[in-house]
Amino acid sequence: MKGTPSSDLRIIDSPREMQALSRQVRAEGKTIAFVPTMGYLHEGHASLMREGRRRADLLVASIFVNPTQFGAGEDFNAYPRDLAGDMRIAEEAEVDVIFVPAASQMYPAGYQTYVNVEDLTLPLCGASRPGHFRGVTTVVAKLFNIVMPHVALFGKKDYQQLAVIRRMAADLNMDIDILGMPIVREADGLAMSSRNSYLSPEERRAALCLSRGIAEARKLFAAGVRESGQLKSAVAAVVAAEPLAAPEYLELRDGGSLEEVSLVGSGTLVALAVRIGKTRLIDNCILGDVD
Repeated sequence: MKGTPSSDLRIIDSPREMQALSRQVRAEGKTIAFVPTMGYLHEGHASLMREGRRRADLLVASIFVNPTQFGAGEDFNAYPRDLAGDMRIAEEAEVDVIFVPAASQMYPAGYQTYVNVEDLTLPLCGASRPGHFRGVTTVVAKLFNIVMPHVALFGKKDYQQLAVIRRMAADLNMDIDILGMPIVREADGLAMSSRNSYLSPEERRAALCLSRGIAEARKLFAAGVRESGQLKSAVAAVVAAEPLAAPEYLELRDGGSLEEVSLVGSGTLVALAVRIGKTRLIDNCILGDVD
């Protein structure tokens, strides 16, 4: 029965064992929901898991810090890890299975196959992180083949990632529903992220310039502003007012194609990436959306 968890959280680290379980569940006519993560879980991840619990008989979450999506000089080795804490959050969200493969199992000796989505990966984060999305699509495709879910859940904070995965699933005829879930924010508006743990108290306060910029975009759009340059300038001024902020990009794009727009409307994406100290943070909104 959907929404009914098993009594114990099961840990699987073998792709073959995970596939065998998924085949068994499917053979029994049951459904699988999947939440892929890199761990260091927070309420944003938990919200995906709770929705997955509601939608399927078996709820699987993966914890895998994927080396192929980190570029040279990025924070792979320093990326926060807390498996014990992750297990507690997964148990509270009534996850059935945690899949925790090693990098050597996902990318064994001789590995040379990658999945690449082309145009959607070029702007925004793709422009400053070459190769990042190739790593994302490759690992997600592999995880889909291993877990064999009916539905996979992703947060809208990583909006471009969600768009890219949807494109990949459609282009490769993957029989999986890709569900995007609303951004979960702290009480003061900061979008939840595992990388927030890098921030000092002063940097944590400075990071609010991202959500303030998003709020300014929403306010101006509600007031009738439709010229993208005007809206962009106003949001940029909010971020520039924070001395610790170093903007990487601030762009207005079509929410479907990610192409640049001169006039905004309902469905326009407002996306920004800002470095606060050494920490790179992203945030976004879709104008006209309530979440």
